[in-house]
Amino acid sequence: MNRKKSNFYIAVEGVIGVGKTTLARLLQPRLKADELLLEVFEENPFLPKFYEDPARYAFQTQVFFLLSRYYQQNRTVPAMLNAGKSLIADYTFEKDALFARINLSGDELDMYYRVHEALAEKIPLPDLVVYLRAEPEVLMQRIAMRDRPYERNMDPAYIARLHAAYEDHFANHHRGAPVLTIDTTNMDFVRYPDHLEEIENRIRRALRLMPYQSSLPF
Repeated sequence: MNRKKSNFYIAVEGVIGVGKTTLARLLQPRLKADELLLEVFEENPFLPKFYEDPARYAFQTQVFFLLSRYYQQNRTVPAMLNAGKSLIADYTFEKDALFARINLSGDELDMYYRVHEALAEKIPLPDLVVYLRAEPEVLMQRIAMRDRPYERNMDPAYIARLHAAYEDHFANHHRGAPVLTIDTTNMDFVRYPDHLEEIENRIRRALRLMPYQSSLPF
């Protein structure tokens, strides 16, 4: 893929409620990114049913997400990068396999992996993955604050499992793009501009996007 040296592709990752989409939206004008790629999770018809009965609807939910994410990224990412445009996404394609590992098992998981592996070969990797982490108690507070109807009965144990899965993924399974881990447990980059500035500066340093400071006290 022929890409201009000045363009970039950043993907923001993290557990439900950590603030991925919010940060991606805030970063776009600050980093002068041309495009914003947001996950369209509301269109998954199985998601509300999955939260009510995970065992019954896990496979349908995962397959729908996998094909939806593949279609969105395969259609958008290569075209943007080939055109020399910069892109910020609020998810990575590999996140789907992370969810599959905790939601599926046996033959369903094996089948899922075969399909995911075949599709992943066609998806460009980001230049940088920004992994936003926060403790499960904080995540539950943020989920409650945004008050999405299908998340109102979210099981804290499920969020704790997701948190553990993300920690394990980025410690042991992630391959490819460099990862910048930012602990947001004690941060609020919406209310406090200095928190957002610190995150922006750390991203600029990681990608060597000028201007950036060598370090910021925080």
